Amino acid sequence: MWHRVGHVVVPHSHETVDKVDAAMETSREGMRTLWLSLGVLGLTCAVQAVIVAVSGSVALLGDTLHNGADALTAVPLGIAFVLGRRAANRRYTYGYGRAEDLAGIAIVLTIAVSSFLAAYEAVDRLLHPREVTHVGVVALAAVAGFAGNEWVARLRIRTGRRIGSAALVADGLHARTDGFTSLAVLLGAGGAALGWRLADPLIGLLITAALLMVLRDAAREVYRRLMDSVDPALLDTAERTLRAVDGVRGIGQVRMRWIGHSLRAEAEIVVDSTLTVVQAHALAVAAEHALIHAVPRLTAATVHTDHTAAAGTDPHAALAHHSAA
Repeated sequence: MWHRVGHVVVPHSHETVDKVDAAMETSREGMRTLWLSLGVLGLTCAVQAVIVAVSGSVALLGDTLHNGADALTAVPLGIAFVLGRRAANRRYTYGYGRAEDLAGIAIVLTIAVSSFLAAYEAVDRLLHPREVTHVGVVALAAVAGFAGNEWVARLRIRTGRRIGSAALVADGLHARTDGFTSLAVLLGAGGAALGWRLADPLIGLLITAALLMVLRDAAREVYRRLMDSVDPALLDTAERTLRAVDGVRGIGQVRMRWIGHSLRAEAEIVVDSTLTVVQAHALAVAAEHALIHAVPRLTAATVHTDHTAAAGTDPHAALAHHSAA
């Protein structure tokens, strides 16, 4: 229980790659589950929005915005799967995977606007207390929010386990913990029913804080993507893998970058100077093959072969004046 409650105030990742894996990407059932989940959460938000307009509950408003922001995480997935299937061409030589980053920027802006609106309404209600009307309906809307998240959680977990998608199971567990945010609205409704006017805006501020943490998390992930950030552990895995390839005498620089929800890499390896061009090429192919198997989500790697050189010589001397100072 404490672990679940902790997830309410410690946001889970909104990075697209954390929500995609090979099992889900290649499964129609997995994609159908994602879109069905989006529809259910969207309907839940619509029902809650109507009750917000009738009751004036800022706590319920915050929960509605929170559920809506979380539902939006399906949008970059949809764009990635639609555009990502388009073939690379002479203008977009790496394909259309970067569309995910553009969608991520739009989502960050949407969450920012939602957070500002929720905060403004909660603070305004603190400064100008007003009674919350239709308290019973607000309570029912909170229960509906919890039920919507729980239904989505069960669907994602069940489907994820059936198709072997760890990402979909994890997203289902996150949806389950988000349901506790909806239940928090019940506290505000209960306080309002007892005549405590500050209960509703205080709960609204609590949910706003959760929204701001989601915003921070999402903005950090989008920034890292735009700056071509990767987990250093992936580089460690790649370097260990290259060193273990038979015939590799050393490694140089290894680079990786995300393109959509797939990784591409560039690596330098050192081989014996006595190898023929054909043998060196075969070793580069073996190194790329080993990387693709060892590094999750890696789809291709460009492997540059350097040969062992005598002490004091530099095979790249002709490029030295092009290097950054």
